[in-house]
Amino acid sequence: MTISHGDLTIDWLGYATVRIEDGDGTVVYLDPGRYGTLTGEWTPDTEGVGHPPAQDYDARDGDLVCVTHDHHYDSDGVRRVAREDATVLAYDAVYAPGIGRDVERLGDLSQEVVRVDEHEDRLVEDVIVRTIAAYNEPDGPHVDDSGEPYHPEGFGVGFHLTFGDTTVFWPGDSDVLDGHEELDVDVFLPSISGNFTMDRHEAADLAAALDPDLVVPIHYNTFAGLEADSEAFALDLAERGIPVALDE
Repeated sequence: MTISHGDLTIDWLGYATVRIEDGDGTVVYLDPGRYGTLTGEWTPDTEGVGHPPAQDYDARDGDLVCVTHDHHYDSDGVRRVAREDATVLAYDAVYAPGIGRDVERLGDLSQEVVRVDEHEDRLVEDVIVRTIAAYNEPDGPHVDDSGEPYHPEGFGVGFHLTFGDTTVFWPGDSDVLDGHEELDVDVFLPSISGNFTMDRHEAADLAAALDPDLVVPIHYNTFAGLEADSEAFALDLAERGIPVALDE
């Protein structure tokens, strides 16, 4: 299902993959691929959970591709979404040899690759791209059995995108952090899965603080560890007067 908001169209393609197109035809992808969501091989761990169906996706129409961190880097996914003359913005710490999956080095991609840190602010095509730190608090709930955050500080970023007068925020794999609530956000794309990121309750509270025009939750129900009650999330925000679109 394609969601429209003003001049933007938004498609959640599975896991953390989002396609955004503005009224001028500029296409941006966030964190494309992994788990078979773009190769047609994904199947849910639990029957009937809300998630976009897998598809053999090979559009290669993206002008800009944004990669938040190692867990979301999939070189095949980038290839499936990016034009040959696209720009790939990847967080500095993304390091293919250390990922432990069959992925190519960023430098081996045919597209231009630009590394970004946590405080980037640049214009790509007609999109203003701002990076926002993304991590799990060391004293928070999203830590492994040894007490280490799944996403320590310095491991990844989120992306805040401005298309004309419309802003879109994907916080990446992150807790709700100080400063998030101060952002200007028209379209909010939160993870609601918990375990490794903010859960639906935390995401709903942040949405209430941001007061966006639209919330489109992503990054949930891809596998058992990411399962979330999206309908409860939507009801929670509806009771707060915040529009939600479930692109499942």
